[in-house]
Amino acid sequence: MPAHNPFKSALAARQPQIGLWLSMATPYLAEAAATCGYDWLLIDGEHAPNDLRGTLAALQAVAPYPGQPVVRVVEGSTALIKQMLDIGAKTLLVPMVDTPEQARAIVAATQYPPRGVRGVGSAVGRASQWSRRSDYLDVADDEVCLLVQAETATALGNLEAICAVDGVHGVFIGPADLAASMGHRGNPGHPEVQAAIKGAMRTIIASGKAAGTLTSDPALARRYLDLGCSFVAVGVDVLMFTQAARKRRTELGSTGAGAEPPPSAAY
Repeated sequence: MPAHNPFKSALAARQPQIGLWLSMATPYLAEAAATCGYDWLLIDGEHAPNDLRGTLAALQAVAPYPGQPVVRVVEGSTALIKQMLDIGAKTLLVPMVDTPEQARAIVAATQYPPRGVRGVGSAVGRASQWSRRSDYLDVADDEVCLLVQAETATALGNLEAICAVDGVHGVFIGPADLAASMGHRGNPGHPEVQAAIKGAMRTIIASGKAAGTLTSDPALARRYLDLGCSFVAVGVDVLMFTQAARKRRTELGSTGAGAEPPPSAAY
């Protein structure tokens, strides 16, 4: 069977992909999000409590739906990448990639020998459907889509070299960490940060790689897409939930001395 990764194919065709961040760390909510029409769903293992088993459960939950899962690992170690690929992740987002040397090491971790160093154990893994995909080893390298995060001033200084690494298919600009790196912690909307993001996106797009980012501002998301970004996440599930829940609570006003509703309050 041929290599198959619809998300990677969409990026190669420069088809804009709208995504949603999954930080709730529960497969039930992951499946609910998968019914909402997003092109991709980011299973976050860096800043959300998604471990290996939790990530597997989320992958299984979203598998029947069109939205494609992207797994963000906590860091780019060879052993962790091997595990994520073996449980069936096809698209990985790796944070804090500052140099082309780091990028090349991560690429090697996603590829089987002789192209890379990925350990061969797919016969007993979900990725090969437990050996049902008899030609998995022949197509696996091409099936992987690797996205790296450039989210520091150092990374932006090395951006052209990172984009030039063969096997990197897209570069994601992390606005929060970039803002902190530039001296504007907590303020990714600062004009200097936004100018750096837009400049970085132009560099990525000019290199022929896919550019991506995350923003909860729909107007800013549209500007990034108009600039040529291929994959943009437009919200985080846990924040969307808490914002809606707080808004609803505020609409009901005070219930007395405290702001909290009585324990027996029905929904």
